[in-house]
Amino acid sequence: MARALQTFNAKGLKPDLIVVHPGWGEAMFIRAECPDTPMLGYCEFFYRARGADVGFDPEYPTSADGLARLQLRKTPHLLALDDIDAGVCPTEWQRAQFPADWQHKLSVVHEGVDTRLVRPDAKAEFEWGGLKLRHGDPVVTYVARNLEPYRGFHVFMRSLPALQACAPEARVVMVGGDDVSYGQRLPEGQSYRARLQSELGERVDWSRVHFTGKLPYAQYLKLLQVSAVHTYLTYPFVLSWSMLEAMASGCAVVGSNTTPVREVIEHGRNGWLTDFFDTEALAQQVAQVLRGGAEVQAAREAARATVVQRYDLLTRCLPDGLKLLERVAARGQAV
Repeated sequence: MARALQTFNAKGLKPDLIVVHPGWGEAMFIRAECPDTPMLGYCEFFYRARGADVGFDPEYPTSADGLARLQLRKTPHLLALDDIDAGVCPTEWQRAQFPADWQHKLSVVHEGVDTRLVRPDAKAEFEWGGLKLRHGDPVVTYVARNLEPYRGFHVFMRSLPALQACAPEARVVMVGGDDVSYGQRLPEGQSYRARLQSELGERVDWSRVHFTGKLPYAQYLKLLQVSAVHTYLTYPFVLSWSMLEAMASGCAVVGSNTTPVREVIEHGRNGWLTDFFDTEALAQQVAQVLRGGAEVQAAREAARATVVQRYDLLTRCLPDGLKLLERVAARGQAV
């Protein structure tokens, strides 16, 4: 990045504003090359050894070497916080993870969800590999980029025997790959999905559980539109867009009672929360929501209203983001 800016400077090109994600060091040498250019940092996540994702799940502890690496991963963030004129975080919880002395620099503006595209559709149908599902079918959905513990995949899988006992008619559809986006990687050729399927064995009726892998976006949205109950579990970590997209689609969401989720879901109003580790409570809550009724419909409507009011791309997030860009860029006009 620094060398690219050197080339720009040699040609007499001066940027009006630099926007940078400091997480992997991209911001480290920019200030020396562009001392007068306003700089906005996308402050996505600040690593902590306790109180967030690390140490949350006793099943997957972090080694001493892992904690040492974590300390070093904070370095580019700390250097950037000194250099940037302002920063932006997608959620209040993500902002709160950064050191208190720097939070005055950080605004909260989410990237936004296009709620004109991501919306309920009572006529929606989802087709995949011979499976055809319609809005109104007893469909339980789970979505993650990859099927891994950070997004509660192991907890959701272990809830299946109890869920199928409570709701034998339910069809479970899980979207996500077998790689690892976050957390501990497994030995080559292994996956958390295969491990959990082997662990659960005949306790689960696998004919009613469907793993789609990663889906094209339009097909993924159709799945959300036919979902009767959407489950979203996560460590105290970056909140997934999929939860907000599920809510914008009018899903009845059962989420984990973890801090990033509580920022958006209020239990019993626009969704439901269960303890992250309690598989029985998760199964019971999903089965209860599957039964439907006026309360569930009200929560579906409130879920969508939450996203429209707080996270809509065109009416809220994009205007707020542009105002932030203009405000930070204006600091360089008097230089």
